[in-house]
Amino acid sequence: MSLSALLAAAPSPEPVGSLGEAAEQAGNAAGWVEENWSTWLSTGLRILLIVAVAITLRYLIRRALTNLIDRMNRSAQAVEGTALGGLLVNAERRRQRSEAIGSVLRSVASFLIMGTAALMILGAFKINLAPLLASAGVAGVALGFGARNLVTDFLSGVFMILEDQYGVGDSIDAGVASGEVIEVGLRVTKLRGENGAIWYVRNGEVKRIGNLSQGWSTAGVDVTVRPTEDLEQVRKAITAAAESMTKQEPWSEQLWGPVEVLGLDEVLLDSMTVRVTAKTMPGKSVGVERELRWRIKQALDDAGIRMVGTLPLQPDGEGADPTAGMAAPSAYASAVSPQSLATTPIPPANLNK
Repeated sequence: MSLSALLAAAPSPEPVGSLGEAAEQAGNAAGWVEENWSTWLSTGLRILLIVAVAITLRYLIRRALTNLIDRMNRSAQAVEGTALGGLLVNAERRRQRSEAIGSVLRSVASFLIMGTAALMILGAFKINLAPLLASAGVAGVALGFGARNLVTDFLSGVFMILEDQYGVGDSIDAGVASGEVIEVGLRVTKLRGENGAIWYVRNGEVKRIGNLSQGWSTAGVDVTVRPTEDLEQVRKAITAAAESMTKQEPWSEQLWGPVEVLGLDEVLLDSMTVRVTAKTMPGKSVGVERELRWRIKQALDDAGIRMVGTLPLQPDGEGADPTAGMAAPSAYASAVSPQSLATTPIPPANLNK
């Protein structure tokens, strides 16, 4: 290979102007950085300040809400040991209710604080928030229409908890299902029915609620006796049974008022019904009714008063009539009775005569 060919293949030297352009670009970049570093610094400090304030405010609010919920639980536990407090305050119900309320409040506070901080950070970057807010509004409306059942369940659950319509341990009738409340949620309430089945009831489907465990309950007993009995004797026997019941445990605590004999509720040809009522502790009416029936039946038996449906008293020294359970003789038992003659077939006529 010749020397001329080697010189032709060798790279040509860089022009002198390229070094000058690189120096000029470096100088421009340094000048741009020098001009904007203050803006970057102020923006970064503003973002850090927004984040720090948001985190601090969120922590303080959540801690205040947690302390408030703990104070509510402590106040409930303070009266739990008393007789009246044990009846009116359910610790588990109060705890779940307060925890649900605290969870809702903490979530709302976190969403508002962090959402506001995010919008302020976007504003610090000189981003136009008007299209973003408009899009968020449209998305919120679409989500509200698409998930309206979920929103309805959630809002209904919030108001049920805030208004303390029912709680854990209450016996309620929610229309679509009835039973004992075993769990209260913001979207679904769990009930245990009479046969042990667990019902999951959406809060938005509940249109009415009948709480059988709030305030007080009424125990009612109908005593049906024969119309020939002496009403004063019946009243005295029922009153004596009720007074003995109110003096014994645990009925003395479950009865919140005297047992009252209201009088005759129904009078028929073969019976008369005496109505007996009593105000009881919530949810204890069924047990009180059963005990009342037991004691009233014993008192009526001791007084010689028989209720409708029982065997009549037999006189002393006489046994039961052995023919009392025998059926009356049939008219068809005799061959010469009119009934038997009427059913006897007519013999055919003799045509040979």
